[in-house]
Amino acid sequence: MRMVSMMAMAATLITASPAPAQQRADQRAFFDLYKELVETNTVVDVGSCTQAAAQIAARMKAAGYTDADLTSFSTPDHPKDGGLVAVLKGSDPRAKPILLLGHIDVVAAKREDWTRDPFKLIEENGYYYGRGTVDDKAMSAVWADTMIRLKQSGKAPKRTIKMALTCGEETTYAFNGAEWLAKNKPDLIAAEFVLNEGGGGRLTSDGKREVLAIQVGEKAAQNYTFVATNPGGHSSQPTPDNAIYELADAVKAVQGYEFPVRFTDTTRAFFTAAAKQAGGEMGGAITRLLANPNDKAADAIVSRDKAFHSTLRTSCVATLVNAGHAENALPQRATANINCRIFPGETVDGTLATLQKLAGAKVKVTANQPVRPTAIPPELDPKVIGPATSLAAKHFPGVPVVPMMSTGATDGIFFEAIGIPVYGVPGMFIDKDMSGVHGLNERIQVKSLYDGRDYLFDLVKAYAG
Repeated sequence: MRMVSMMAMAATLITASPAPAQQRADQRAFFDLYKELVETNTVVDVGSCTQAAAQIAARMKAAGYTDADLTSFSTPDHPKDGGLVAVLKGSDPRAKPILLLGHIDVVAAKREDWTRDPFKLIEENGYYYGRGTVDDKAMSAVWADTMIRLKQSGKAPKRTIKMALTCGEETTYAFNGAEWLAKNKPDLIAAEFVLNEGGGGRLTSDGKREVLAIQVGEKAAQNYTFVATNPGGHSSQPTPDNAIYELADAVKAVQGYEFPVRFTDTTRAFFTAAAKQAGGEMGGAITRLLANPNDKAADAIVSRDKAFHSTLRTSCVATLVNAGHAENALPQRATANINCRIFPGETVDGTLATLQKLAGAKVKVTANQPVRPTAIPPELDPKVIGPATSLAAKHFPGVPVVPMMSTGATDGIFFEAIGIPVYGVPGMFIDKDMSGVHGLNERIQVKSLYDGRDYLFDLVKAYAG
C-alpha cells in the first residue's frame, strides 16, 4: 500500500515528448524484468507471488548470485504467497547492512472495469499502464535490478546489501511475508535501516515536478466492522427499526466526523516546507494551523487538498457494505467495513471508542483482526536524509526534498517492531491523482520510472559506500 502515499510539491517541467528509455543495455534488461513482474498476476488468492519471486531469483542466479545468497520462502499453508531474500555481501564486516524492501503482491483488478488489460504492460502516450506499474512493482523491480547490476560490476560494496521481496502487503487477512521474516528470520533481514516504498514525488496536472518526499513515519492501518441486527420480517410490513437504515445512519456519522488535527516532528517539517512552497491563501492557512491546530477556518482551507487532509489527522472511511438476505424481506443484518488510518500516538482502542460513539447504541463496532503493530516513527537521521537530499539535487535539480508521514501504511511496521528504522525513499514521481494506485488504469510516466531508477541506484550505492 503501498507507496502509497507518495506526496509532495514544485519545479522542473517534464516534456510531453516520448521519454528516452531502453536505449542503454542496462535499461533494456531492467525493462524485461519489470515487464515480466507486472505481467505476473500476484493478486492474493488469484495469482502467485511465489512464481514472481522465482522468476526474479532466476535472473539473479544468471547474474552470479549463488544458492547461498538467495533465500526463497513460503509456508505449506500459503504456497503461492512466497517471497525472496537476497544478500550481496560487503567488504567491511563492521559495517551494518542495509535492507531494500518491496512487496510484489498487488490489489485486485477487474478486466471489465479497466480500459486496458491490467496484467499486460502497455506503453501509451508516455506512460506504462498495468496493475502494479507503481505499487509496488516499480520499486521491487528497481531493487532487484540494482542488486543484479551491483553483482555484475564485480566490486563488492563496503556494507552488505540485503533485499526482501514479500507478499501480503495489500491484504490485511493474508499471509504477510514481511511479518513472517521479522518473526521467523530476524537474523536474515537484520539491518541498520530499511529502504521502502512510501516516499516519492507528485506531478502537477501540467506535468511539473512538485516536491520530493522521504517518508519518515506512517499511519497505522486498522479495519473496524459495524454491525446492525434486527429480527426482520416481511417487507410488506416495514417498521421504523431497520438494520440497513441504522447502519446507514452510523456510516453517515463517520462521514461527517473530522478527527482532530495532530502534528509530529515529521509532519510539522513537511507542512513548514509546504507553506513556503504554496504561498498565498494555502500557505497562510498552513502557517496558522501550525501555530494553532484548533484553527477550524485554516483547517478547512488546508484540507481542500486530500493529501494534506489525511496527513493532518486520523481518517476513517467506509469501504465495504453488506446487508439483507432476500429482496422481499426486512434486513436481519447489515454490516460495513470502516478502514481507518490512525495517526501516530493515537491507538486502535481509542479510535474504536470514537467510532462506537459515532455509530450509536444500535450498531456494534469491533476492531478486526489482525491488529497490526503501531508504526514507530524513525528519527530524521542525517546519514539517511543527507544522501537522499544531495542526490535529489543532482537528479532532480530545483526540486526540494521534504520529510513526510505516509497517510497509507506499509510493511515497514513489522521491521520497526523489531527495532529496525524504515524510510520510504523518494525517486518515483506520480500524477496528482496518485496515478490510479489501488484504482483503475494504474500508470507511471516512462520518464518518471527510468529517472527514478537511476536515482535509486545511485542512492543505494551512496548508502552502501
